[in-house]
Amino acid sequence: MKRRSLLLGAAAGLVAPAVLTPPAPALAAVGPSVGTAPAPRPLPRWQPQNRASALTTLPAETKQVIIVGASSYTTTYATLEAFVRVRSTWQPASASLPARIGSKGFSDNHVEGVPTTPTGVYSIGPTMYGIDANPGVRFPYHRLVSGDWWNENPSSAFYNTFQHSATNPGGASEALWKEVPAYTHFAVITYNMPPNVPKPVPNAGSGIFLHQFSTSAGNATAGCVSLAHDHLVDVLNWLDPALSPRIVLSPYAQLSRY
Repeated sequence: MKRRSLLLGAAAGLVAPAVLTPPAPALAAVGPSVGTAPAPRPLPRWQPQNRASALTTLPAETKQVIIVGASSYTTTYATLEAFVRVRSTWQPASASLPARIGSKGFSDNHVEGVPTTPTGVYSIGPTMYGIDANPGVRFPYHRLVSGDWWNENPSSAFYNTFQHSATNPGGASEALWKEVPAYTHFAVITYNMPPNVPKPVPNAGSGIFLHQFSTSAGNATAGCVSLAHDHLVDVLNWLDPALSPRIVLSPYAQLSRY
């Protein structure tokens, strides 16, 4: 889907990037009183909202989850939060990072050519890609070259897959190596592809990625999730295939169904 215009706490030996673990603000004390001041009453320390604790459908082997949420189905502004499972407890692994989604918001019934972001729980594709060199990701990484396409032709047997070809696969297929800066680096969100479905369903939608903003100010996408470059790199480098990560896409009010 064209121009689709995070982490992290420690687990399994991971070190949390500083950008994703904000310090708690200083504790406040009660206001002044007449005479001898009472001992300050400690206030609760600030904690990030733990949205992952309400998720019930994640596989038992999943130890990392990203939640991309928004205030409604129709907004294009979202936040991305990362969580890590330590023993049986989900712990916030990042601050809320600003993200953008499809120009028509979220949809429970995404279809090809409509700029909505599909709701649901998805895996991260087995290979990450990018026009630039590998920034240090844990997944296998393919640096894009001329002839690297994402097949978005519903009539093709290779619909919704990466394809290297001397010719355009047809339909709205993307010349990945030309999408600058959006595809500097990106991860595939497995909407309408294995393991979410056995085989892509024609016209159900294709090319849903986690990628960089296409403009410096950030912009709505054609269905993908986008982040600022530095945030994206932090997220991609944090994701670990050994921890079976998942990404949840949903308005906040509907998160409980996942």
